[in-house]
Amino acid sequence: MGRRNRTEGSIKLSGLALHLLLAVGGFLMVAPFLWMMLTSFKSLPQILSNPLGLLPNPWNFSNYADAWNAAPFGLAYWNSIYICVLTVAGTIVTASMAAYAFARIEFKGSKFLFVLFLATQMVPQQVTIVPLYMIFSKLGWVDTHLALIIPAVLCNPFAVFLVRQFIRSLPVELEEAARLDGAGRWRILFSIVMPNIKPGLAALSIVVALGAWNNFFLPLIVLNSENQFTVPLLLSQFTGQYGGINYSVIMAASAISIVPMLIAFLIGNRRILNSMAMSGMGGS
Repeated sequence: MGRRNRTEGSIKLSGLALHLLLAVGGFLMVAPFLWMMLTSFKSLPQILSNPLGLLPNPWNFSNYADAWNAAPFGLAYWNSIYICVLTVAGTIVTASMAAYAFARIEFKGSKFLFVLFLATQMVPQQVTIVPLYMIFSKLGWVDTHLALIIPAVLCNPFAVFLVRQFIRSLPVELEEAARLDGAGRWRILFSIVMPNIKPGLAALSIVVALGAWNNFFLPLIVLNSENQFTVPLLLSQFTGQYGGINYSVIMAASAISIVPMLIAFLIGNRRILNSMAMSGMGGS
């Protein structure tokens, strides 16, 4: 009995230590974001006199209006939103088609081609940016949003891999029954497969939207006109061209830039985790 009590006590102690460690790690991750949000409500003299102070005194809400009016955030928001929408919609369609082919259609070299396709994720974007820019220049896509949308839609190995995992989790009997009723590959994909993996497609939509919204390197290379800027690119120009050394306005602009994706992540966080677990990516 004594040994059992010691074992249970050891398990409780290790569980408490694990929760404490996770709480500390969570705080360290949230602390910079919390500091940024609180700093966005401070006045510039307060920031300069007490940079490490936490609570604003007084609270200065005009920083957000100053940040919004100092740069064309409205136009940048529109650019980022419609790029996200088109990228998500296109990626769902193309990734579903490619994933269905890899998951259900047997053809010579399919496994090798799939591994090769996934291996492209290991190639840094900086390595391919020069040939990409040359292609965009030939196509007339420099300083247009097509350079941000089309490549993201046509080639997203992670999206294909994730959708393939969901398709493989579906019973093959559903497709066989549809095939006996005379349905072809396209009908099976759009009428049987995709409706049955809606939770996975919803999670993928959030992941793709986060990536499209936060994309900075490629817009920095291909976009030149301010009316074409996305939110991250406009924010990068903000400190020198618009914000100067007004750190409170810069923090307010940073907060403005992350609000949509923060809301999207908070709404879809549980769905993303559940979908990863269902697809076999949650570890086992």
